[in-house]
Amino acid sequence: MSIDLSAAAAFMATHARVLDRRRFDLLTHALAGATTDAGAVQGALAALDGYRNADGGYGWGLEPDLRSPESQPGAAAHAFEVFEDIAPATTSRAVELCDWLDSVTLPDGGLPFALPVTAPAGCAPWWLGADTSTSSLQITAVTAAVAHRVAAHDPAVAAHPWLDRATRYCLTAIEAIDETPHAYVLAFALRFLDAVHGTRPEAAGLVAHLSRHVPPDGRMHVEGGTEEETLRPLDFAPLPDGPAASLLSPQGIAADLDRLAGMQEPDGGWTVDYAPISPAGVLDWRGHTTVRALQTLHRHGRL
Repeated sequence: MSIDLSAAAAFMATHARVLDRRRFDLLTHALAGATTDAGAVQGALAALDGYRNADGGYGWGLEPDLRSPESQPGAAAHAFEVFEDIAPATTSRAVELCDWLDSVTLPDGGLPFALPVTAPAGCAPWWLGADTSTSSLQITAVTAAVAHRVAAHDPAVAAHPWLDRATRYCLTAIEAIDETPHAYVLAFALRFLDAVHGTRPEAAGLVAHLSRHVPPDGRMHVEGGTEEETLRPLDFAPLPDGPAASLLSPQGIAADLDRLAGMQEPDGGWTVDYAPISPAGVLDWRGHTTVRALQTLHRHGRL
């Protein structure tokens, strides 16, 4: 199934926030087989800086449904996505984010689901009133997963003590999973194990440990989400060469790639099945999701 990249570009220009337009620009260089363009890298980092706080963390709606200005753990994974996009280039902003994460990490090495929200307007209810005293595997795993992918080309991130603390917390928390966890906890735990399997030998056993919780068809309804909100094979195994992919059939992953390619809307972008929280958040998610869909298709050789 062919993808209309011209329509995708038009969608991004018409509807997406500047950050995701800059990420799309980086992707178009990769699709063309070009080396990373210094101007595109600096443009993406400049756009990301608009969400940065003086403490080294990120807020201001970088996580589209958490529009409050203060730095939040939920925004950190989105920042690391940009640091991954610019590879092989690096930036000191990544280490500065690790410093901030280290400052808000709880004694067991995990991150809280959220810190106190100072401006609740436009924020999803699950971010408001979060328990700040308990570590969240969901947030820690998704953040550490992307940080490890950044660490693969940034030695300063790889050596940062926060990443080691978060990694040990995630490994311990995943090993303790007994009953089937929430869909996003399961998906993000598997993404974390994909990211560390080359450096942590226990990852393979933990993938097997989680395997009994992954539905055979790779489809899992999101409890507490919309009626349509469902995670699918590529949510559990977005990388073609990670161990999580072994839990799903090649035919199932191929079919999900077909589904993803077929989800391009007439306006050129992709959409999401999350509950809409704010008009701005809906468009922010669409821009982010369009970049993510194209990146996934590219990694799997569909672009």
